[in-house]
Amino acid sequence: MHPRQIRIKDFIYDLPDDRIAKYPLAERDLSKLLIYRDGKISEDIYRNISEHIPHNSLLVFNNTKVIQARLFFRNSTGAKIEIFCLEPAEENPEMSSVMSRKKSVRWNCLVGGAKKWKEKILEHRTKDFRLTAEIIERANDTFVIEFVWQPEEFSFAQILEQTGMIPIPPYLKRESEELDSTRYQTVYAKHKGSVAAPTAGLHFTETIFKKLKAKNISVDEVTLHVGAGTFKPVKSETMEEHEMHEELMDVRIETIERLAKAISDNERSIVSVGTTSLRTIESLYWMGVKAKLSPKSQLKELEVRQWDAYELPLSIREEIKAEDALGALILWMKNNETERLICKTQIMIAPSYRLKIATALVTNFHQPNSTLLLLVAAVVGEGWKEIYQHALENDFRFLSYGDGSLLFATR
Repeated sequence: MHPRQIRIKDFIYDLPDDRIAKYPLAERDLSKLLIYRDGKISEDIYRNISEHIPHNSLLVFNNTKVIQARLFFRNSTGAKIEIFCLEPAEENPEMSSVMSRKKSVRWNCLVGGAKKWKEKILEHRTKDFRLTAEIIERANDTFVIEFVWQPEEFSFAQILEQTGMIPIPPYLKRESEELDSTRYQTVYAKHKGSVAAPTAGLHFTETIFKKLKAKNISVDEVTLHVGAGTFKPVKSETMEEHEMHEELMDVRIETIERLAKAISDNERSIVSVGTTSLRTIESLYWMGVKAKLSPKSQLKELEVRQWDAYELPLSIREEIKAEDALGALILWMKNNETERLICKTQIMIAPSYRLKIATALVTNFHQPNSTLLLLVAAVVGEGWKEIYQHALENDFRFLSYGDGSLLFATR
């Protein structure tokens, strides 16, 4: 079946509110871990995850960092207006340069209380700076907003840090608290730009990394800045009418070379830590396919659209091996004298998809009728139902602050 015809009602399960973890455990790596391999389920805790990952594997992490993307203003009558910064209002920005900009910047945003925004400019003052917000353009449910601040020596990152709030998921049904500023970040977060955490990584600690190293399991990092679309439920009856969200990815050529080498080393597992890491490395395959077919393509032409993995000619999808696709992408980067791929991906991973790069996935338990649940079903097939039923019956905690799983792909 083409994923366009997938009915979202086939990916719904009953998730009681009391199974949603509202807060993280005191210790990250004591979260429960469900292991699914060859159709069999076992249990452990994250601290022991290295015991369940094959020797000499390569783990891929998403090193994005959550920004304090919720800003609050008041209009002339004192009514509160919330501005949620989604992404820079430009094509494929280099995020660190955007975050370091001074004086002004434009972002695509959601606005809570937009009908109350009667003035041309809203203002927020602290003892250290003055921040203003002005609507430049409106597109559907989002707004392009220009932020301007004084003194000009502040960077936008500093502005967010001093006045913004961490945007914890709406299903937690509570306001952000002080603990979220550290616990809704991975311990290896580096590059600011996400409005949601890559939650599979929240369980990892320095203790785990030491155990991985002792087992000769190597790690590498990609960057995919997670957008608010990750929480977007599928409201259409079939996936045909659902538009997959775009997210900005940033991958170094050295990482692609390591992935290619891991694939060429027979029997070496590539474990994606998180759905965002998986979407990133699988996108690299399809970008490589395009680069192999059209070596002179522009970067924009290599970007992965929602249905690319299912609608390129069947012969192409079956014949181009992962090692060859990554090799073509590496060659394209060298020919274009670029060390990093900074672009967007809209890839949809859903049942009928077969993983091209990854062999296993570390992930939390996701919401019903979500594209993340479709991704899990693509990895393990109909086994997702047994996995989620087991988790519900055995006191696993769900969603961002909940427990997780190590899922070996069904081949």
